[in-house]
Amino acid sequence: MTAPERSLTRGVVTRYAIGSIGTGGFATLPGLVLVFYLTDTLGVSALVAGLVVTAAKVWDVVIDPWIGERSDRVLASTGTRRTWMRVGAIALPVGFVLTFAVPTGLAPAASGAWVFVAFLATATAFSLFQVPYIALPAELTADYDARTRLLTWRVVVLSAAILLFGAGGPILRRAGGDDEALGYLVMAVVAGLAIGVGMLIATSTAPRGEPSGARPRRSIRAGYAEGIDALRRSRPFRDLLAAFVLQGLATGVMLAGANYVAVWVLDSEDALTFLFVALIGPAVLCAPLCGRLARRIGKERSFALASALFAVAAASLVGMLWAPGAWIYAPVAVAGAAYAGMQSLPMAMLPDVVTHDARTHGLGRAGSFGGVWTAGETAGMALGATLLTLALAATGYVESSGAAVVAQPDAAIAGITVSFSLVPAALVLLSLWFIRRYPLRRGDIDTDAAATAVLR
Repeated sequence: MTAPERSLTRGVVTRYAIGSIGTGGFATLPGLVLVFYLTDTLGVSALVAGLVVTAAKVWDVVIDPWIGERSDRVLASTGTRRTWMRVGAIALPVGFVLTFAVPTGLAPAASGAWVFVAFLATATAFSLFQVPYIALPAELTADYDARTRLLTWRVVVLSAAILLFGAGGPILRRAGGDDEALGYLVMAVVAGLAIGVGMLIATSTAPRGEPSGARPRRSIRAGYAEGIDALRRSRPFRDLLAAFVLQGLATGVMLAGANYVAVWVLDSEDALTFLFVALIGPAVLCAPLCGRLARRIGKERSFALASALFAVAAASLVGMLWAPGAWIYAPVAVAGAAYAGMQSLPMAMLPDVVTHDARTHGLGRAGSFGGVWTAGETAGMALGATLLTLALAATGYVESSGAAVVAQPDAAIAGITVSFSLVPAALVLLSLWFIRRYPLRRGDIDTDAAATAVLR
């Protein structure tokens, strides 16, 4: 389906952006607290905790391309992508609460199994919403700058949601007092409801059009092949996705490590809230500025500048090895300003890739592109948490259960610091190679839009 003749009104932009309350909440809280919940409340070893989280995310990677192809089929037969989005929005809060509702008294192995099953169901519900949600911008507008505007405001709300959940989640977690398990459950109930409501609101932006005709039934294998074929034939998609996945890996390491930095490097649980304010506050303010810069010099150049700035800021945090202290909030704030561009600009470039492929290869397959994109994003974030747990295990991190107090070896503190600084910096620097290769420019997208208008 090509982008319809539909005005990108303020209401559409607002409702689409509100969906990022859901995506921001789900991306933030599990990455921020789930590994810590497993290791420091349930007594699960760091390596096993990483495997639990990663295995659930791997499931997402497996099913996302299939969900994308099915979403394209549903769009062709019904004229809208709303159905699966609603199912995901309703089911996700239930699974999220169950993830943090582990019965007391279970052994660490049983607790890990409970979290794995519940989080697997939650991640599946998230994919049912997220894959078609990512596909919508290509269908809401064909305009190069309008897409930047749409995705810029999405990232403003996404950044605000990350700040809200990242800073507010630990506060809610402390609502249980000395009962850490109760605190996590309170956090899950409040966050799950907010996530679900945000997703339901965004569902209303999915266009309702005339069915283009049911596509012939295809095997599950053929559904996966659709997404793989999109990746194979589109060089712009490969380059953009590679850069985004590497950056997701970098931010995943930092997100999973923030709690450990607060507790073991800065020696303050409150520092986690300050870290999130320092990171996300500038992102909220700078996302619109990134949109303006993209209109002047292009999305791809703006994306490269934001990435380079983030890498430099992250690398400077290695100074915590020798002098941990409040000074780190300054480079974290710089990284936050750059993070706004690292989120909004590739997301605004994705619908350009989709419509370019539709013009050069025929029928639009936004769902298949969205499925592969979401799988890549999920893999990056999940493997980021896995990298951290591998670093913790390799450097001798000591797990604890409940309110037990332990001491960490110097090697573990160093591992946490390097994982929060040099590792993400190196990953983002590597992503710049793929950004440089990305071939599409404004003129290409204007040509695609003109060709689409002629076909209509």
